[in-house]
Amino acid sequence: MTSAFRTSGAAAKKLLFGTAGVPLSSPVSSTLAAIEHIRKIGLDSLEVEFVKGVKMGYDTAREIGEKAAALGIRLSVHAPYSVNLNSDDPGIRLASQERLTASARLAQAMGAKSLVFHGGYYGSVSPERAALNIKTSLENVLSVLRSERNPVALRLETMGKKSQFGTLDEVLTLCRELNGLLPCLDFSHIHAREAGENSYRYFSKILEKVEKKLGRSSLTNVHFHISGVLYSEKGEIKHLDLIDSDFHFDDWLEALKDAEVAGTVICESPNLEADALMLKKLYDSFIQ
Repeated sequence: MTSAFRTSGAAAKKLLFGTAGVPLSSPVSSTLAAIEHIRKIGLDSLEVEFVKGVKMGYDTAREIGEKAAALGIRLSVHAPYSVNLNSDDPGIRLASQERLTASARLAQAMGAKSLVFHGGYYGSVSPERAALNIKTSLENVLSVLRSERNPVALRLETMGKKSQFGTLDEVLTLCRELNGLLPCLDFSHIHAREAGENSYRYFSKILEKVEKKLGRSSLTNVHFHISGVLYSEKGEIKHLDLIDSDFHFDDWLEALKDAEVAGTVICESPNLEADALMLKKLYDSFIQ
């Protein structure tokens, strides 16, 4: 295998692994319990899911942050799925901005560094017009967060359905144009949408593109989502366990290692912590 990133010798450990939401094996289905369980089973991070709505109080968020800090667990947050910054309805666009802002405030309260979100759907407009609408909405959100001195990074996710805004190029372009916006790189979504080469070489070329567009720092502070994905010509259909999918996660991890990528890997497979632990064990074997 060859890559512009190819290195020799052992690499320092740079990736943290965790789950999207409470692990399935957690004895109590709460974020506070999940943090303790994440540490107990040997994972490093947890993405707090606001996907069904922003319903957490600030006292709870601060308690979560204190526990995560005490146990050395890195936190991130996922904004509601109802966010659509390109809706034909101005009211929905405004409500989406408010949901992002509310999510970012709670993320700050719990000490999370990143807020992942979906940009929206193309709907009745062109991809170019959708990009402009989403950019305008994000400018509003970022302006509010800057005025509040909120350091949480908004992370626009690469999306798996072809009806959704969020190709790799679309995400990287907006991240380049907006200060405070970073990507959430979901390689499974990219693979499902593009039906790509699915190889070490392919993954390395994506990482090289990210670095070229956003600079080396974009690879030393990365936020990944990963899972198996069932897909069709329209893109993503549903998530799968990694072992049941065609995604070459071993080649992907090796590409990350050789690119000396640092950041967080959040597993979204149906078996959450089992796949997260499998990925962590495999990655550890690569860097020894």
